[in-house]
Amino acid sequence: MPAITLMVNGRRRTVDALPDTPLLWVLRDELKLKGTKYSCGMSECGACTVHLDGAPVRSCVTPVSMAANRSVTTIEALATTKDARLLALQAAWIADEVPQCGYCQPGMLLQAAGLLAKNAHPSDAEIERWMAGNLCRCGTYSRIKRAIRRAAGTEAATQTTEAGHD
Repeated sequence: MPAITLMVNGRRRTVDALPDTPLLWVLRDELKLKGTKYSCGMSECGACTVHLDGAPVRSCVTPVSMAANRSVTTIEALATTKDARLLALQAAWIADEVPQCGYCQPGMLLQAAGLLAKNAHPSDAEIERWMAGNLCRCGTYSRIKRAIRRAAGTEAATQTTEAGHD
């Protein structure tokens, strides 16, 4: 098998993998980064979302060869981030009690982080459009939207319109 080098969470990593091996399996099985979840395997649910050069991608359908010599960020990187925007997102996730079962959360957080990197103050419509490909079996969509608004600093303006709604 060929050696493929990628930068994962700021560390240079070399793996022996076939070029068409899904990035998800390299992260989970070769690099032991279990935070990225497998769910549908068809890019339909978003549980496997990671960042590739800062942009959200579905790792279940992204060949590891596409990540060669590029930067991959997984949910594990959020634990050590010093990025104020990502810290605000994590704090909002906790404040709004977003997780229930938690299975979709790594993908949700990385998808939301991608949105805030692209647009620091998204509208509700932009949040809904950006997050539409990430599924939550527990149905915490209103909490997710509220947490993104909180992280973006736009929660106060919409908080009264959703009081009591979840």
